[in-house]
Amino acid sequence: MAEKPSFSDILVQGRNILKQAGIEDWELDAWYLLGHITAMGRAEYFLRELEMVPENIVDEYYKLINIRASHVPLQHITGSQEFMGLNFLVSSDVLVPRQDTETLVEYLLPYVKNKHVLDICTGSGCIAISIMKLGGAALCRASDYSKKALSIAKENAVLNSVDIEFVYSNMFENITGSYDIIVSNPPYIRTEVIGTLMPEVREHEPLMALDGGEDGLGFYKIIGSEARSYLRQDGIIAVETGYDQGRQVMDIFKECGYKNVCVQKDLSGNDRVVAAIMP
Repeated sequence: MAEKPSFSDILVQGRNILKQAGIEDWELDAWYLLGHITAMGRAEYFLRELEMVPENIVDEYYKLINIRASHVPLQHITGSQEFMGLNFLVSSDVLVPRQDTETLVEYLLPYVKNKHVLDICTGSGCIAISIMKLGGAALCRASDYSKKALSIAKENAVLNSVDIEFVYSNMFENITGSYDIIVSNPPYIRTEVIGTLMPEVREHEPLMALDGGEDGLGFYKIIGSEARSYLRQDGIIAVETGYDQGRQVMDIFKECGYKNVCVQKDLSGNDRVVAAIMP
């Protein structure tokens, strides 16, 4: 009878399978999946790496490794993703929260305390929930045109113990009230580019949360124009943009009559957030 493999053995094999499948973060993902099914941190792993692994854990680990090897996103397998130090449930019905979007939240956090905030295209709810949890907004309303996304966002609000009103709305269609801050991470990828994205994105994340139309700017034009009816004087509008769209979105906001239009860069030095003030 063959000797049972150790934790080290199955981790090495998991890495090899993912590497051969062309998974970009093969080494890290193999580790995350092992930690996911064993609840081991790295310190415990190093104490137990030569320990023999029960057969049921071996089978479950290779099952998840093979799912990841088929380019299903890691977060869809584990069902969660960290964002701004908070935990969020994710599924194929929402975009996986990304570090780039933290740039948008970090920009707004100094301004949101005791303010009324509207988050358009909320998806998983990560922006609205982070602003409410970490920034102390007085009120936060978040909308999306996907009922499935709103269901996930509501679960995330409960998970993170924040009170947010979620609204089913096609952009501003069902929005009421006025706000000190309007924020959005809208779809901004040009339609022709969708097919060139990594399979994890193009095959497993919701198309309606990715496709920004022919020029990728369609939603910014709607937001820039219609937000004026809901944004209070001297209120802030802030949106995430693609790395190469900052100047174009700035121009849209200027044409819509906003003042103090500016662009913020992400940790990689790319344009990532465009913000402006309601005159």
